Amino acid sequence: DIVTRLKVRDVPVLERVIRTLFSDIGSAISISNIANTLKSAKLPADNKTIDRYVEGILNSLLMYEAKPYDIHGRSILRANSKYYAVDLGLRRLLLPDHQQDYGHIIENIVFLELKRRYPHVYVGRSNDLEVDFVALNIKNEARYFQVALTTLDEKVLERELRPLKQIHDSYPKYLLTMDTLNKDANYDGIQKMNILDWLLERD
Repeated sequence: DIVTRLKVRDVPVLERVIRTLFSDIGSAISISNIANTLKSAKLPADNKTIDRYVEGILNSLLMYEAKPYDIHGRSILRANSKYYAVDLGLRRLLLPDHQQDYGHIIENIVFLELKRRYPHVYVGRSNDLEVDFVALNIKNEARYFQVALTTLDEKVLERELRPLKQIHDSYPKYLLTMDTLNKDANYDGIQKMNILDWLLERD
């Protein structure tokens, strides 16, 4: 579909762009990052071409884009976006060596569920820290989400809570993990939840 619509001549370059986006779900990516990856694989392409391919990938619904959002300024930033797979099964097929990447996989799953529940989902920026997701409802009311495989280690817990603690508005804040121990903890208003419980809850 992408090859036909965009009249792609160098299909291996397009395929490598797709694999790069799939392998880096949950990471901020720039066109220059992709260009450098291609260059190292001896598949050079200019930034304009790569940008066109990324746009085609988004339009074909292979990936979703999560743009950065300034939580305090309440505005979308002109910074590197993150990309998430629409179908993790396709990612598994294309990248069989990425099966143990559980942290990014659960982050992708949470993103897809947020896309189902809310009209707008962004990557949050709070000063110099990042909040995994900011979801805005139709009234532009925010919900903040941090996602981690586990926070049973105190250092990991503090790291994950730090960005949420910088936000001083009254909107709900959630820490989603796969923990079954202490899974309903509350940290000064930041509600911890097990991801499976959260996925199964009623809207």
